[in-house]
Amino acid sequence: MNIFKTYNWKKGKAICYSGFRKGQAPGDKVPSYDQVKEDLLILQGEWQYMRLYDCDAHTRTVLEVIAIEGLDFKVMLGAYITAEMNNFGCPWGGGTYSEEELHKNRKHNLKQIEKLIKWANEFPDIVNCLSVGNEATVSWTDHYVPVKSVVEYANMVKNGADQPVTFCENYVPWYDKLKPLAEALDFISIHTYPVWEYKHIHEALEYTKQNYYAVCEQNPGKIVAITEAGWATNSNGRGIEPQNVNEELQKQYIDELMEWVEKEKILCYVFEAFDEPWKGSPDPNEPEKHWGLYYENRRPKLVAEKYEI
Repeated sequence: MNIFKTYNWKKGKAICYSGFRKGQAPGDKVPSYDQVKEDLLILQGEWQYMRLYDCDAHTRTVLEVIAIEGLDFKVMLGAYITAEMNNFGCPWGGGTYSEEELHKNRKHNLKQIEKLIKWANEFPDIVNCLSVGNEATVSWTDHYVPVKSVVEYANMVKNGADQPVTFCENYVPWYDKLKPLAEALDFISIHTYPVWEYKHIHEALEYTKQNYYAVCEQNPGKIVAITEAGWATNSNGRGIEPQNVNEELQKQYIDELMEWVEKEKILCYVFEAFDEPWKGSPDPNEPEKHWGLYYENRRPKLVAEKYEI
């Protein structure tokens, strides 16, 4: 199914954006208005759709920059929901909380959903779709939320805002676990990372296609979008083989990905715009820090050089 035709959206390219620079991090120092403006002017023109993850101070600045500067972006606005249930299977041991913490998280999540609705209604010409969470139901998450809670949040948002509603998750839970949620959503959003699953570049796009079409087959009649797909450019060996990531391989995967999704009219948010030093471990070669099409200093990597004006 064609998401652009269904919602009367113009055809365009989509990218994930989070602008935290060196010395900045969520819940701490956030990018300034001028820094966000600099970023969006870099992305303006090549990218028409932008995904934001959280209803936080940084996101608020992004929405204001787009509105005040008259920039041409349509935004997927997200609510970042936190753990409402322990996940003892989290591989890095971060999924365990006290009952008091889980109770506080539930209150936080409800406030996030309320803010998502409020901002969607405040910026109706900018915000074109809404996500009620990110990677909160997969087996390895450190912020596990029961499916029934996510369904509840989806219904709250659908009742409070006019934009189509989705939930962003790894492709695997969409095969069966998230059937009740899929029914409640306007469209499904999947994440696909061949390089995290030790796929080499010659098999990467085919693996992404397999992930995508398998979810489509398991959810007939539902639009399926891709809200994260990308290729890192550095790794310390934690989860990704160092020899399997560099600028050339990133360019090859992104170029092949873009050719496929444009041909098939699939909404696909490339992950991500800029490298973010705050992510992952303190190791400077931690792969989480190196997914940007641009370095943290805003210098374009090989794949982004063609986008420079």
